Amino acid sequence: MKEPRLMVKEMVAVADVDASQRLRPVSAAGVESLMASIAEVGVMKDAIHVRQRKDGKLVLIAGGHRLEAAKRLGWAEIEAKVWTDVTDDWARLMEIDDNLAGAEMNALDTAVFLAERKRVYEKLHPETMAGAFKGNQHTGKLAADMMSFATSTAEKFGLTDRHVRRMIAAGSALEAEEVKLLRSAPKAVTLADLTVLAKIGDMAERRSVVIKMFGGKAKSAGAARAELAHEEGRSIKAPLSQDEKGYQAIFTAWMRGSTVARRRFLDECGDEIRRLLPDANREAGAE
Repeated sequence: MKEPRLMVKEMVAVADVDASQRLRPVSAAGVESLMASIAEVGVMKDAIHVRQRKDGKLVLIAGGHRLEAAKRLGWAEIEAKVWTDVTDDWARLMEIDDNLAGAEMNALDTAVFLAERKRVYEKLHPETMAGAFKGNQHTGKLAADMMSFATSTAEKFGLTDRHVRRMIAAGSALEAEEVKLLRSAPKAVTLADLTVLAKIGDMAERRSVVIKMFGGKAKSAGAARAELAHEEGRSIKAPLSQDEKGYQAIFTAWMRGSTVARRRFLDECGDEIRRLLPDANREAGAE
């Protein structure tokens, strides 16, 4: 297989770029913010990336918000880096990494992008699929590659790598239509919602929970699932253990705390956290 090759950096017609295959729709707020920046400084800082297919068609790889801003500003042309000898998987990885590195994404989109990156990477490197997160001698490179952005995502949300893995699990479990419905839900999907959705093994149940969230009939995935169980006259889980209740209380307090409060907590409890980390890492490696 040929290596992807950057042909040229040039101006291309905005109308000639196909952006229909993106993983997520552009954010109206993101486009408006970019347009305001362009109006202030007079230029668009970065070029978009496109692939030129054998039939000459230009397909967007990265820069959906930049392209949409150019359309709304009435530009006929936009600066683009034009690539050739590009596979679908290579283009998808570039789109994902561009968004993970620079875009402001909500929890749902981050989960979808992380799950898709894992899927594409393992497709390109099937020998690394087994134990991808174990970090052993056979999968260490993949683990390092995957966790480099997983760690940065964890820091962005103020979470742990384990929570990022839960986001990947949720992104992997959700069907495309479910993601579409959740994006249109009146209440933004949270990490807690994603964790609940990832644990629902029955597709019909998960779809019903998603529909309740889409219709605004439940304030969270957990509430939607409980309502559904009540409607069907069944129980969805055993009473919480004391350990689980304690975990949820700590997690909720951490998520609600300000940056100042979190830093103070780490200052006062950092030694205890460092003492517990080796045990937590061993447990994560056993998963």
